[in-house]
Amino acid sequence: MASAAQRRIKSISYAKYGYLFILPFFLVYFFFQLWPLINTFILSFQDNKDSHFIGLDNYKTILFAVGNRTAKNVSKTFFMSFKNTIILWVGNFIPQLILSLTLAVWFTEANTKIPGKGFFKVVMYLPNIITAASVAVLFLQLCGEAENGPGALNLLLHKMGIVNQDSVSEKYDTIKFITGMWQSRGVVMFIQTWMWFGNTMIMLMSGIQGINPSLFEAASIDGATGMQTFWKITLPLLSPILAYTLVTSMIGGLQMFDIPYLYHKDPNKVSNNLKTVAVYIYEYFHDQVDPKMGYAGAASVILFFITLILGCIAFYMTRDKDAIAKKKMMKKNAKREKFASKQFGGYGV
Repeated sequence: MASAAQRRIKSISYAKYGYLFILPFFLVYFFFQLWPLINTFILSFQDNKDSHFIGLDNYKTILFAVGNRTAKNVSKTFFMSFKNTIILWVGNFIPQLILSLTLAVWFTEANTKIPGKGFFKVVMYLPNIITAASVAVLFLQLCGEAENGPGALNLLLHKMGIVNQDSVSEKYDTIKFITGMWQSRGVVMFIQTWMWFGNTMIMLMSGIQGINPSLFEAASIDGATGMQTFWKITLPLLSPILAYTLVTSMIGGLQMFDIPYLYHKDPNKVSNNLKTVAVYIYEYFHDQVDPKMGYAGAASVILFFITLILGCIAFYMTRDKDAIAKKKMMKKNAKREKFASKQFGGYGV
């Protein structure tokens, strides 16, 4: 039988100290994330000038162009920005995933001996820690056009005979990597891929290393080729990590701001070819002449729900169908056993 001292020790609860340790996180989350999110929802229902409640007018203006010519321009600009956002995200996510998955499989292959494997991992991850402003300035210098003097890339193309030079004015007929529609989009897609493929590669490598090695050994003994092992073992078992990568990349892609905003020559105007929804929200909110905070708030909420819907679709498409079928079968068997026991008065036979 426990003594009084032992019973007193057992009655002491240390749970309150755990709450004290996690309290700073909740305070920071409330002041810097939750409250701004709530305030954005409130702002989306207010007028752009005198901040009085106007209901769903801002949403109607953005989605259905309800109102005057200004309202139609607001709606047109939003859908143009959303189109640019999707193009830039898809254009960098697909090559990023292919490159990251290829490198992850290559680096984790047991039979492949790569000298300096750790060095290459670090080098490929380094672009992820470089600030976006530095990267934008770097590529603006590399991709300079004729007006401000050709950049290093156009000079290289000139030496290769791809870019010509006017013998009279001695100017280069440079490729418009900054002002051209698809040229500038291609550069931004390349920058996003280059900056983030290392992070995606590390996540996929962690997922591959979490797969039971005996599965790969059994496949090797059975004579499976590398491609068969990849399609039948590696890729199916990587589906949770791939779903996570897809959702996080989609969230980051739909909120793409820094590189599209910084990659332009005019410091006061972003090219319409690169204007994303995040840039659209920023420009309307920080307009020095006529700030439209209601439109900015409504656009933020619309982007939030679009991200939520696409995230749910991504999770649904990448769910583990075998595990779901197994769970349904277990529930079906449990109901069958319960029904059988009721037929015999609660006693199984």
